[in-house]
Amino acid sequence: MRSDGFSIRLPVKTRATAAKITRQSKSNLALAFISLGRERKRDITIFYAFCRVIDDIADSSELNVAEKRVRLAEWREMLRGARPAEPPLARDVRSLIDKYSLSPGMLEEIIAGVEMDLSISRYATFQELHVYCYRVASAVGLVSIEIFGYHNPRCKEYALELGLALQMTNIIRDVGKDLQAGRIYLPREDLARFSYSETELQDRQYNERFVRLMEFEAARAREFFSRAAAALPPEDRRSMVPAEIMGSIYRGLLRRMELDGFHVFGREYRLSRLQKAGRITAQLLKCF
Repeated sequence: MRSDGFSIRLPVKTRATAAKITRQSKSNLALAFISLGRERKRDITIFYAFCRVIDDIADSSELNVAEKRVRLAEWREMLRGARPAEPPLARDVRSLIDKYSLSPGMLEEIIAGVEMDLSISRYATFQELHVYCYRVASAVGLVSIEIFGYHNPRCKEYALELGLALQMTNIIRDVGKDLQAGRIYLPREDLARFSYSETELQDRQYNERFVRLMEFEAARAREFFSRAAAALPPEDRRSMVPAEIMGSIYRGLLRRMELDGFHVFGREYRLSRLQKAGRITAQLLKCF
């Protein structure tokens, strides 16, 4: 891992493109960057832009499945070497790989994760879902901590567990939205555990069994949050502030859904700007 003293010069147009992608995403992740210095903020913005581009390919309504696979395959190739007429972002991502001694395989895991959405719309067990969550969330965290900088290797365990916690919170929040896209991330074994059928889910039936199912999934997310907190090395707490901001916002989101009874079929849960600002400030104050 290289220090802040090592810098790369990015084309102005490329920096603007990556920043624009981050702003337009309206993601909580973008808010977490506030704690970073200029160089690391620029680098994590480039990485996040890569994640958004990959995700947008998989979710595109303008491309068929075959075209999506071709686009994702092109990105796999661009991670390892230049291609004719490639987007500027590809060069910058390769620069990050060199700068932080990243394995291209770490970023390929993220591509493999979004690619799962092209062929898988149901998960039988949590063990199967765990693979997906690791690829689309924990792998993102593992790359992110290399950019944030850390000393204790246990930070990798922290990133892994926090990624699982964030993704499970996303899955709970987006049950209704995912149904519209023809996807169900709640494992079939969990539905069976609470005698809540897939047909009921498709019909968006809100009942006691559904609430108990959501409580079960929320408890799973909280367990991952707890594991992440236990794994965070004290000496790396300052450098992990961006991740801690994310964790705080998502814990608040999870709590809000719990208190409201998980009305995820008809409500869009989010924290207000004031609530987010309070959580960001609290994490920043912990550094002093």
